[in-house]
Amino acid sequence: MTAPRGAAPGTYALEPAPLIALTQDPKLFRTLQAVSNAAHPVRAVGSEIDFAAALMAHQAAVAVLDSAAVATPIDKLTARLHAQFPDLVMIVAGSAEEQGLLAAQITDGSVHRFLHKPVSEQRVRLFVEAAWRRHEDALKGAAAAPLSPPPRRNRWGLIGGVILALAAALTWVATQTRTSTPPARATEATARAGAGDAALEQLLARADEALAAGALTAPPGANAADLYREALQRNARDPRALNGLEQVIDHLLSDAEAQLQEHHLDVAQQLADQARAINPRHARVAFLTAQIGAQRERLVLGRAQRAAAGGDVGAALAVLDDAARGGDRSTLVEEARAQLTQKQTAARVTDLLVHAREAFAAGAIIEPAEQNARFYIESAKALAPNDPAVQEARSELLARLQSESRQAATAGNAELADHWADAAAESGADAADVVALHQAAQQLRGAAQENSRARTEALFKQRLSQGQLLEPAGDSAKYYLEQLAQAEPAGAATLAARTAFETRLLDEAQAAARTQDLTGARRWLAEAQAAGAAAPAIAAVEAELAAAAPNGPGGAAPAAAAAEGGYVSATSLTRTRYVPPQFPDSAREKGIEGWVDVQFLVNTDGSVGEAAIVGAQPVGIFEQSALEAVRRWRYQPVLHDGAPVTQRARVRVRFAVQP
Repeated sequence: MTAPRGAAPGTYALEPAPLIALTQDPKLFRTLQAVSNAAHPVRAVGSEIDFAAALMAHQAAVAVLDSAAVATPIDKLTARLHAQFPDLVMIVAGSAEEQGLLAAQITDGSVHRFLHKPVSEQRVRLFVEAAWRRHEDALKGAAAAPLSPPPRRNRWGLIGGVILALAAALTWVATQTRTSTPPARATEATARAGAGDAALEQLLARADEALAAGALTAPPGANAADLYREALQRNARDPRALNGLEQVIDHLLSDAEAQLQEHHLDVAQQLADQARAINPRHARVAFLTAQIGAQRERLVLGRAQRAAAGGDVGAALAVLDDAARGGDRSTLVEEARAQLTQKQTAARVTDLLVHAREAFAAGAIIEPAEQNARFYIESAKALAPNDPAVQEARSELLARLQSESRQAATAGNAELADHWADAAAESGADAADVVALHQAAQQLRGAAQENSRARTEALFKQRLSQGQLLEPAGDSAKYYLEQLAQAEPAGAATLAARTAFETRLLDEAQAAARTQDLTGARRWLAEAQAAGAAAPAIAAVEAELAAAAPNGPGGAAPAAAAAEGGYVSATSLTRTRYVPPQFPDSAREKGIEGWVDVQFLVNTDGSVGEAAIVGAQPVGIFEQSALEAVRRWRYQPVLHDGAPVTQRARVRVRFAVQP
């Protein structure tokens, strides 16, 4: 390499200083490349996380920020960058609205220029060249200035940059968590596909056995987590595999919480990491990791407080510095440590409070561990508990924690509200205030449970009116009744729903008996008995069945119906595809309800043919909708002596106006 212009003889030039571009816009990147030269190559990064690291790695002097590529508000990001990298010359590309946000920073020079998108090559060239000139002028001014000790900010430049990168990482993780949604419950078609996959069923059985045996993540390939994931590769939406993984995570986190209670932090962290490997975005994993980090902080603070109380401020500082830097002893750390040992306690406290304010501004209130506002304030308190500035910062911390809890409750997030309330309690908030925060979170949970119960009750009534009593298994009246019973077994809504369900099952049994569908009638009767229908009502239907049997009780006529081509109730067949009938708009507007009786033929391949209307109430309203829906249904083929045969069936399609 050749010496740069103005370099002292015998010195060597550094690598070319690059222009760092934070953008995901290929056109903007190509334009920057076109206006740059070999002396200043362009390096593109696509996220805030990579951006801070690139600035430090390349010792960048000029940067272009595309506002479309950042998650943090652009004015806050540029202000933070200027505070951490005061010599960085920044050009921002964006809209007129974003230019307005940056007006003050453009005026004071912390943002060098603003580019309106779409950009022109000529304007980009002018701005980039001007930015490099500004950088070179700053270098000349620094060279001409008398030598002096480096400003206090520089000793923390790298550390501040790391904090910036971690803050950006937290922003990215929070964004991903908000936008993620839980996997939807598997559709009837998904469940049907899994039921016919013998290999999938075997995997699920092995996974269930491993879960029951406690083989959650080991041995490799034969543990519950691996087996459930393998099952998901065969059927990505199988609810059993998804639920199994959720149970594995629950076991891991429960064990981790128990280890945390015993202060076995490394074991707890290992279990939490195993749960994170299964689902990196699981909310409980994040909360548990924060708790582990908080307990690590308390251990560090305890050691520092004991050292400070014994008068060994140097030892206290060493404990805090090692924790903040992870124990690494690089040259930079050794130099910073040599300077810190010469400081007085007051200077160190001031420095910690500066970091606390920066962490507050970045939203790092209690995370990440040992690099957050609470940790910095408690560190300062360990060194100077009676310092007025420390006490003021601690009051601000308590107010912020309580505010975050109330905001989470207002947003409907009870878990997060409790999380912030616990943090406030750990930081010494007034007990009455903490109780009030937890009460607000509990009230929120009660409201959520009531909303869930009301929704379940509405779905039960809807499926009951639609005639979907038993199928599909995860979206039927029976399913939602079970949900109500689990949530509130003796509740008025549950008892009323159970009575309506039992009555409807008995009605279906009687209707099947009157049409000589004795098999279907017995099926409905068995469901009614399982649901807890009264003995006298059961006995009455059984008497009807006995009277209706052509060959006496349990006669053989229904069993031969398929072979003889007679009509059976469609409820005695296994439907594999259901298409709900369309409710006519004219009937819905007038509040008209009714039913349609349809007779049809189940072909040997399970498709529906020869569908015909045999009854309707009222006439002329719902018949076409019922026919169109039934023709799209599918059933398991009816077998006789092991071979598929055609079977005639009848069904009543009900139309009810939903509330």
